[in-house]
Amino acid sequence: MADIHADLRVMRWIGDGSVRDLERTAEDIERWEQEWDEEGFGLFAVELLASGELIGFAGLSVPEALAQVLPGVAVGWRIGSQFWGQGYASEAAHATLEFALQDRGLDRVISVSRVGDSASENVIRKLGMVPEREMAHPVYGYPVRVHGIDLTEFQA
Repeated sequence: MADIHADLRVMRWIGDGSVRDLERTAEDIERWEQEWDEEGFGLFAVELLASGELIGFAGLSVPEALAQVLPGVAVGWRIGSQFWGQGYASEAAHATLEFALQDRGLDRVISVSRVGDSASENVIRKLGMVPEREMAHPVYGYPVRVHGIDLTEFQA
């Protein structure tokens, strides 16, 4: 994950847009593991089947920064830029929605993307999520778009 977090092409759409060092990546991973313990869901490693190479993650989270203004469980992903455009994010996010419905019994999931992040918007559309609103990110101030999906109508 450290390589992915050090890639500005990936990180420009996340948080304050800056890359993360090894220490910050370790803190992130610790927080993600804690979310599994507290929420019963979290992030999955995304690996290439042929080699087992880690290329990113996908999973469910409760977006901390948005919890007060936008409560809900969000699907998200982060894939190394050298693997963009190959369908990995879409495949992993789709599997995450299946997990949300079948293993966690969730009936609704959201996704939040920074306005202008067309790659994420493409994945969101492929998932069948529909735009619900735009708002300013409560911490960073940039515009984000919120999409949602009723998982009772999701085609697994």
